[in-house]
Amino acid sequence: MSAGAERVVVCEGVSVDRDGRRVLENISFTLDAGRFLGVVGPNGAGKTTLLRTLLGLEPIVAGRVEVLGRPPGARPDPGRRIGYVPQRSVIAPTFPARVRDVVMMGRLARAGPWRWPREADRRAVREALARVGIADRAERPIGSLSGGEQRRVMLAQALCASERLLVLDEPTIGLDLPAEQAFYELLRALQRELGLAVIAVSHDLLALAAAADELVCINRTMHVHGNPDEVVHSHALREAYSCEFNFLAGEIAHHERAAKESAAHAHPEPHDHAHGERRR
Repeated sequence: MSAGAERVVVCEGVSVDRDGRRVLENISFTLDAGRFLGVVGPNGAGKTTLLRTLLGLEPIVAGRVEVLGRPPGARPDPGRRIGYVPQRSVIAPTFPARVRDVVMMGRLARAGPWRWPREADRRAVREALARVGIADRAERPIGSLSGGEQRRVMLAQALCASERLLVLDEPTIGLDLPAEQAFYELLRALQRELGLAVIAVSHDLLALAAAADELVCINRTMHVHGNPDEVVHSHALREAYSCEFNFLAGEIAHHERAAKESAAHAHPEPHDHAHGERRR
């Protein structure tokens, strides 16, 4: 923990059972304010269960969890709420809700039930929509937006719910590569600008590694936690992904080749114009 940094999430030896089966075992990590933590692992590893635990939706059978200074599920005051972006679901084009109304749900969840929106709430919604770049979509039905735009709406809703901690479950699933990259760039910019703590789960290891400050790799137990570049190239990652690793290794190699080719095009080696050869 850096000097003066607030510890936003604490997990110590956390275990979770479901239907008599251990789905998470001895998970330990901490997250400070202003840090971006990516959670990766193979299908069925318990990534979503971990998020549900932090949200207070899964009871633990061992260990300790604190989120914003309290056990998960404790009745939060407005300053201790979590902004949550769930996995993408298909929103019908005829769904009867405008973009600004969907974002307002996050603001009213923070304010508490049985309260009509006030001018401060409407201003917060406008600011959140502007931050995510879709202020001009405020009056449109959410179902009329593209998948990437809908993700931004849900991110704006989460920002209205919390200025301290965002939790995102597969936020870019179903998006094409440019939309995925744009979403992570936006999320990273917001995290830095607002000093947010962010926890994101993704099946796309490399995209998340490029955005996060640190990675946790789990497969029931925690296999590795650290700097993204070190995690991506660690033996512990191979152990976590087991039979999926051959595919994953191919993806990593492809990503590294593409990065080198991109760098070479951006910064070509100097030529010796007298001889027409590359300098060595």
